[in-house]
Amino acid sequence: MGLAGFQALAATADVIVLADGLPATDLASAVSTSVDAHQVIAANLANSASVAEWVLARQAEKGDRFAVAVIAVGEQRADGSSRFAVEDLLVAGAVIDALAVRGIDHCSPEAAAAAAGFAGLRQAVRHLVTASETAQELSRCGRQAEVRAAVPAAVSTPAGASMTDVPASSPGISRLREFAFPA
Repeated sequence: MGLAGFQALAATADVIVLADGLPATDLASAVSTSVDAHQVIAANLANSASVAEWVLARQAEKGDRFAVAVIAVGEQRADGSSRFAVEDLLVAGAVIDALAVRGIDHCSPEAAAAAAGFAGLRQAVRHLVTASETAQELSRCGRQAEVRAAVPAAVSTPAGASMTDVPASSPGISRLREFAFPA
């Protein structure tokens, strides 16, 4: 999860997909990390199918097996410790499910569980995200519009991410140079 997951998997993956369902509740204490040395893209509920298409195109360009690491970003508690964020698990599951639909299989139990969780809860995703701990905290801070914007079909970039351009054949998908991980 989060920065630890990124650090553990970055060297072995062709691409890292950071699954981030909602904006961070406290970007001021986030750890801004350069990810420019790796191929890193951001996924959310709105762009999971586009992310899968982008990955499929990169696999075709490579002409060989293409290792994809999907990492749920997670969130931060008030005491500064990391916590699981259900919205990020659902985004990870949506990406993995979309990859499977396109013929890219998941090979880890974690990926299988995330995809099955998303598929089984597909009809409840909107409710689960808006009722999540992160959404409730954002709402308490007057950021309800950000929560609402994270669930519909609009493509967005997670807060804390800076991007570089990618080929025009990948609409809505940009390679990240930096990402603000929850501390």
